[in-house]
Amino acid sequence: MTWTYFKRYRMEIALQQRELVEPPAPPGYSFLPWREDLLDIHARVKHLSFRGEIDAQIFPCFLDENSCRRLMLAIVRKPGFLPQATWLAVFSYQVEGKIYQEYCGTIQGIYDAETRMGSIQNVGVIPGHRDRGIGQGLLYRCLRGFQQAGADRVSLEVTAENEGAIRLYRRVGFEIMRTVYKVAELPSAR
Repeated sequence: MTWTYFKRYRMEIALQQRELVEPPAPPGYSFLPWREDLLDIHARVKHLSFRGEIDAQIFPCFLDENSCRRLMLAIVRKPGFLPQATWLAVFSYQVEGKIYQEYCGTIQGIYDAETRMGSIQNVGVIPGHRDRGIGQGLLYRCLRGFQQAGADRVSLEVTAENEGAIRLYRRVGFEIMRTVYKVAELPSAR
């Protein structure tokens, strides 16, 4: 095994007096607020969103669905878990008169009422649904949930190589506040 460091950015957005105008859902897509019976779906979407990405090297829990389920359980059991900042994206389509649904995006939030700081845990969109406004829709709904809870600021961390996500976060209003490094153990090349 080889140890390596991954460069990550801590990004923040100020919510005080920020008007959050929710973008319309792309055609065929909708967003579901948190419900306990959706936990396994959040876990599955998290796994499918991250399993082939660099974040799965940094956080191996993304590599299998059961680990993602344990991660989701840990998130919802944390003090400050904020249901109104936790959303699921779904794509609905019709084939031969029958309606199908494909869950395709997830986001979760934790809120510290004492510091009035929100923390986005994961923003995941399944690869086939990216670049359609799903991530932006999830972010705005999550941020609105934090704003309703009284958060002054919200933070997240993103891997520096994830340029698409960084562009999205900046477009929404996040700014890079600090650079952090995450050490991860990678299999040695043979």
